[in-house]
Amino acid sequence: MRGIKEMKVIEFEQQYFEQTAELLAGFRVTLKRFKGIEDKPDLPSAREELEGFVSDKDYPVYLCVEDDEVLGYMILHVFGVIWVEQIYVRENSRRKGVGSLLFAKAEECSSNINEDTLFNYVHPNNDVMINFLKSKGYDVLNLIEIRKPWKNEKNDKTIKVGNHEFKY
Repeated sequence: MRGIKEMKVIEFEQQYFEQTAELLAGFRVTLKRFKGIEDKPDLPSAREELEGFVSDKDYPVYLCVEDDEVLGYMILHVFGVIWVEQIYVRENSRRKGVGSLLFAKAEECSSNINEDTLFNYVHPNNDVMINFLKSKGYDVLNLIEIRKPWKNEKNDKTIKVGNHEFKY
């Protein structure tokens, strides 16, 4: 049918490098915001980070593309199991199925290596992603990551996991 756009998930192609780097820079700003840090996109660092991923076979990169526009991207980490390292959707493309298409690809990749689940890194303040994962049946807390606070990070909330309380 003419006039109907088709979103598709593809493996990373170099022609989409710059668009993907811009999204990755946005992803990093969003992560910092979850930690109470306001920042601007750092495109040179995003390009360098993306280059590292696309040159490493253990980190496949997938794009959701429509009419040569990258609507979102996903980076997996494959090492026996599959971790969704990063998944990010362009702001004006959210709530349109982009994340679901990318996530379905991740589940397909996991199934292809005979694993029945994916592992996901999620910041505790990322309610949108947590709700998204819960809607897909992901609700088992696997592990926690503990670190010292970053410079200028605001940790004014706490969370209890088991017998321990942590700042976040």
